[in-house]
Amino acid sequence: MAVPVSQMWTVTSYVVRQKLAGRKQYPLVLMLEPLFRCNLACAGCGKIQYPAHILKKDLSPEECFRAVDECGAPMVSIPGGEPLMHPQIGEIVEGLVDRKKYIYLCTNALLLKEKIHLFQPSKYLTFSVHLDGQREEHDLAVCREGGYDIAVDAIREALKRGFRVTTNTTLFDGADPKSVRAFFDEMMELGVEGMMLSPGYSYDKAPDQKHFLGRARTRRMFRAILSNRNKNWRFNLSPLFLEFLMGKRTYPCTPWGMPTYNVFGWQKPCYLLQDGYAETFAELLATTEWQNYGTESGNPACANCMVHSGYEASAVHATFSSLGGFLATVKGTLFTGYRDEDALRLLDEPEIPVPALVQIETTNESLQETRA
Repeated sequence: MAVPVSQMWTVTSYVVRQKLAGRKQYPLVLMLEPLFRCNLACAGCGKIQYPAHILKKDLSPEECFRAVDECGAPMVSIPGGEPLMHPQIGEIVEGLVDRKKYIYLCTNALLLKEKIHLFQPSKYLTFSVHLDGQREEHDLAVCREGGYDIAVDAIREALKRGFRVTTNTTLFDGADPKSVRAFFDEMMELGVEGMMLSPGYSYDKAPDQKHFLGRARTRRMFRAILSNRNKNWRFNLSPLFLEFLMGKRTYPCTPWGMPTYNVFGWQKPCYLLQDGYAETFAELLATTEWQNYGTESGNPACANCMVHSGYEASAVHATFSSLGGFLATVKGTLFTGYRDEDALRLLDEPEIPVPALVQIETTNESLQETRA
């Protein structure tokens, strides 16, 4: 099942209205975290490292609805923690569907078959299932044997019942591009609507701090993975964002494009960094010193970030900012092969050490600046 035309139209018309109104900072997706509790302890995630009294907290449905109404974004992503552990998650989703928001409920799917009766199939609701690759790679990433099989079984059940389902994959340093490409084939055969991708993001509280990707390694990995694509692969992401991951485009970070609301309030400046909180969305926009964030700011915490929560909204903004951006998006939508002979060779080459990659990237960027 393809992304509904109504969703594409809703998002497009929303962005156009923001452009016509002259707004430079507007939300595209609300990252709504109703809790931090989880039934997994992934090495690359620090959410469950909060103290026990914080992990016991939940956002009420009323708090969720107020944040959604205040923000006004057409799409709502519900991460966590594990949202299916929230005692009122069915009520929250029902209220958002009533508001005609397009919802991506992010879940590891361990509880999905048990909780699926709480939901009704709708074009507004998508289960975004966390799968970090093929069976062995996923189970290693989430630190639970058998997690992949449980998730795949739940996906089959959700699809059988008529729900929209996507996958959400985070890739860390050391991921095997060939295995990732085989994983894409498996997901398309399974019948998911599309796939979401992001390089691993550096949570300060994460137990494993050794495998977060730097920018040079991210570009090399995604160039190998996303070039020479199988024509059947479907990604639930802007084609310009995928080109950004491949190193074909550069964008400034737009963290206000995917603001985060959780048990602490509106998180400054983004989903990944915690530099304070605001009580209202308007306060978040007005009081956050946005110039201090993003790779171009020189902030070391942002130096290697290329994640979707900072840059996919940038890619969408680029689509509607010029005729060239729009035509590039159309081209990326229609012509998805990205033939690249050098990228094919990357699939068989050993990884370049980090210092060498950084030197190569720095040299290339210097040459581009000189030519400009």
